[in-house]
Amino acid sequence: MNNYTHNTAPTQFADVNGVSFAYRRFGNGGSLPLVFFQHFTGTLDNWDPAVLDPLSENREIIIFDTRGIAKSGGEPKHTIAEIAKDAEAFIDALGLKKVDLFGFSMGSFAAQQVAVDRPELVNRIILVGSGPRGGEGLETFLPEVWALFDKPYNQPDELLLDTFFLPTESSQAAGWQFLERIRARKEDRDIAISDKVIPAQLAAIAEWGKKSEGSFEYLQKITHPVLVVNGKHDIIFPTVNSYLLQQNLPNAQLILYPDSNHASHYQFHEHFVLQAKLFLDGKV
Repeated sequence: MNNYTHNTAPTQFADVNGVSFAYRRFGNGGSLPLVFFQHFTGTLDNWDPAVLDPLSENREIIIFDTRGIAKSGGEPKHTIAEIAKDAEAFIDALGLKKVDLFGFSMGSFAAQQVAVDRPELVNRIILVGSGPRGGEGLETFLPEVWALFDKPYNQPDELLLDTFFLPTESSQAAGWQFLERIRARKEDRDIAISDKVIPAQLAAIAEWGKKSEGSFEYLQKITHPVLVVNGKHDIIFPTVNSYLLQQNLPNAQLILYPDSNHASHYQFHEHFVLQAKLFLDGKV
């Protein structure tokens, strides 16, 4: 389709019901497009090229800022259901009829909702650092996580060393390599998020995480093949939630990586890409 990579694909804009959504697309086609749903406070530049570039070898990659995030217009939404509706409208605006979904962290909640809202639109789903509606410890972050948000860092993105990776030597080394990769794009970078994003997204996470009777029942509607991935000790959305997803989804498989936190797929990116390709190609 094109010779762009994660670091060279130009930022484009789509009109989504009168609101401009920023996005980038690149890859070589041949398979269904893979649409990525980003984590809490993340933008286009927080995706790891060590994951996206290899996946783009035989499929189109589409990343986007949802409403009110960075270069996208409008006001950020306060519920996962609203975020999912915007994502569905964005996919429709691109004229896509069938896609695979990749949801990371908070983005994985929206990906699940899209699969419930529009099952015919979705082929396969990858959920990383995820959890079900009303899961364990999802309504608010752990005290240790809130403490990390208040910790001073030399550069803001160094917060990800603590929230995405474990304090072990090996995991921190992988974290620094990840930071180098996401800092590598030099031109046409995304802009910082506004002050409205964090409270809106915290509200969306809290609403999703609130426990209620029968909160897992929606998972029975997601009959698509699902790959659930996490680290052994996820401090953002506790790892047990990945197990709960695998147990309650009709057609899901689970990968748990050792010595890893919320971003295990970035720490073990080579192994993860192999597994993701096999899954997306229907070989596992």
